[in-house]
Amino acid sequence: MEQPLVSVIMPSYNAEQFIAESIESVLHQTYQNWELVVTDDCSSDRTPEIVQSYCDKDSRIHFAIAKRHSGIAGTRNQCIARAKGRFIAFLDNDDLWHPEKLEKQIRFMLEKGCACSYSAYELLRENGTPKGKTIKTAGVINYDRYLRNTIIGSGTIMLDREQTGSLVMPDNATSDDMALWCKILKDGHFAYPIPEVLMLYRVRSNSASANKFKAAKDVWLVYRKQEKLSFFRALGCFFGYAFNAIKKRLQ
Repeated sequence: MEQPLVSVIMPSYNAEQFIAESIESVLHQTYQNWELVVTDDCSSDRTPEIVQSYCDKDSRIHFAIAKRHSGIAGTRNQCIARAKGRFIAFLDNDDLWHPEKLEKQIRFMLEKGCACSYSAYELLRENGTPKGKTIKTAGVINYDRYLRNTIIGSGTIMLDREQTGSLVMPDNATSDDMALWCKILKDGHFAYPIPEVLMLYRVRSNSASANKFKAAKDVWLVYRKQEKLSFFRALGCFFGYAFNAIKKRLQ
């Protein structure tokens, strides 16, 4: 199997408590042809110092500090602009990958010849202990299905830039990743599922995504502002989104 370069995109911000563990989960990948591209969004804690210490040990880790506070979309975009890999994967500064995540996903992508894939993932408490809940995949996702079921975890997705072309995260607060997936799927690509759990998602009480009202508002803004759906189509999609969000938490 060919070993194309995978660029791992990691924005960082005030993550001194968790980021070392996240970086370690990349270092422990069985697939070795990766680069970790980190941009720090003007942290006020020891995050930059921790990341730099890993840069000094491994030349595959590339680190920069944003000139000004850019938010998660802007920080991700700065990482993407510096990325050299054909394949792009995303890992937040508090989440974790299983050791075989990249190996299994690259094999899947090359065998399937797809532009986008995603996997199941497991939820962790803030202290890193399992919550005993897994978010399963929902089959092959196209644009219309995704509008009603935002099941794709950003830390599980992998994209082939040879097929998607250039990638830019729209600046949409907590739903910047959703906005990008919408664009890719609207272009006619499909997100193919890997049912296996390959990522561990840390549920933090103070994270932007933990504010469910704000997250729901941002989803609505993606429908109306970016996707320019009519009010009634947006409303139908929003009911689907809400139903599947509740179902995801109860499964």
